[in-house]
Amino acid sequence: MLFSSIPFLFWFLPCVLIFYFIAPRGLKNTVLLLSSLFFYGWGEPRYVVWIVVAILLGYIFGLLIERFRSHNKISKLLFILSVSSSLAILGYFKYVDFFIDNFNTMTGLSMPLLQVTLPVGISFYTFQILSYTIDVYRREVAAQKNLINLAAYVALFPQLIAGPIVRYSDIANQLKERTHSLEKIAVGIRRFTIGLGKKIMIANLLGELCSIFRESHDKSVLFFWLYAVAYSLHVYFDFSGYSDMAIGLGKIFGFSFPENFNFPYISESITEFWQRWHMSLGSWFRDYVYIPLGGNRVGVFRHLFNILVVWMLTGFWHGAAWNFIVWGLYFALLLMLEKLWLLKYLHRYYIWNHLYVIILVIISFVIFDSASMGQAFSYLKAMFCVGGYPLISEEFLYYLRSYGVVLTVAIIGATPLPKRIWNRVSKTSVGGNIEIFAEPLAISILLVVCTAYLVDGSYNPFLYFRF
Repeated sequence: MLFSSIPFLFWFLPCVLIFYFIAPRGLKNTVLLLSSLFFYGWGEPRYVVWIVVAILLGYIFGLLIERFRSHNKISKLLFILSVSSSLAILGYFKYVDFFIDNFNTMTGLSMPLLQVTLPVGISFYTFQILSYTIDVYRREVAAQKNLINLAAYVALFPQLIAGPIVRYSDIANQLKERTHSLEKIAVGIRRFTIGLGKKIMIANLLGELCSIFRESHDKSVLFFWLYAVAYSLHVYFDFSGYSDMAIGLGKIFGFSFPENFNFPYISESITEFWQRWHMSLGSWFRDYVYIPLGGNRVGVFRHLFNILVVWMLTGFWHGAAWNFIVWGLYFALLLMLEKLWLLKYLHRYYIWNHLYVIILVIISFVIFDSASMGQAFSYLKAMFCVGGYPLISEEFLYYLRSYGVVLTVAIIGATPLPKRIWNRVSKTSVGGNIEIFAEPLAISILLVVCTAYLVDGSYNPFLYFRF
């Protein structure tokens, strides 16, 4: 089930809200858990079993690790078994066919692929379970003795299929006790609806343009660039839109989830870009991989090795294909160059540093979106006038005109400018009245328009099938 769907908006969510708010405080997490498992099993009921197994393993190992804290060797063994079991489940479903295929390529054998279907959201909930058991082992949190509470944390439907990655330590206290208010609900509805609008009104339209480009037989150099820009904005508005919806839903149910995006396209360096893009994933790898490896508190070569490992894993986390690994290594190379010498020069050139980030990020998303590395190289060559394509084509001009408005809105919306204008206006006396009366009306109109798009059956892709 998708947030941006009629069944979710007008059937599932209203029913969950009714049951949640009429339930006594002691049963609210149970309502959330049961509704989350129903939500998860809507498309593939058989994979509910695996998320339940993952939850039970995390719960049992958490209790055992805490129980044997005074026995370091036993506690460490249990910790290793916990991490290994979580990674084994993730590895089987997500990577086994990738490894078999590459083994066949290297050896010339023909081992049959297992054709394993990937349970949606497995990368997100696996990382949440890992963060829980690691923090228990580090004695940063106490093991959760209430299975319902831990299961609700792992399976919580607002952030289950598309993040942000919520750590147990972030909401441990909220699982026990959280406040609900009309103000929180209003903020949550506003945040959810804005995210829905970003997904349906911007991301989906840009995704439609990208699909048109892929099927086009009238490509040109500028059409390749139009596709690359559109896809970069498409990914941002789709992913940040889902994060907004998750954060908004969390507010409605009394939770505070971490922010996941902070206008990454205004960054002055690739280092800053990754401090603003998918922040929950970046902080996860920083705290659970990069710092344990030694971070930057080691020699230069070991520091560069740590960056390489983290970004190879980051790329591999996004998908079981070579283009994702290359995408991660691409950012590793850029970050190493910045750490070694480039970063100190970037801040001196205000306009050029932004252009540097935008071009390199656009190139990265061409690699990210490619079906193979061969396709990625052919697209990149075409963008830099090496593929033998004309500079301009009729289709490029037509689709530039057709999608010019949404592209302009997306470019402006990817900056803090609309937010700054709104903050400035809201501080005036007129702005206060607008906030009281016009904002609810605007949110209602946006919801109606989004619903109309969904009823019309407009292009509505789901990018997180590989997660």
